[in-house]
Amino acid sequence: MQVNEDTRTPVLNRLRRAQGQLAGVIAMIEDGRDCKDVVTQLAAVSRALDRAGFKIIASGMRDCAGAAESGEQAPLTEEELEKLFLALA
Repeated sequence: MQVNEDTRTPVLNRLRRAQGQLAGVIAMIEDGRDCKDVVTQLAAVSRALDRAGFKIIASGMRDCAGAAESGEQAPLTEEELEKLFLALA
């Protein structure tokens, strides 16, 4: 399963945003910022990564379902889907 063209740009944008937020968290820790502020920003990074992951999984499910219906490839098994979702949990 690959990330399709329609999904690639929004996912990359989310990941780049998370990368910038993570750099900010690192700087906050280095600067001795308040723990509450650091945790708030760290939570934002985590949400951005989760959203990117769920977008990839949702796109992959759509693409795999279409490919399976057309006979291009076998559909993901329930176990494979569960493993993908649990990887983000």
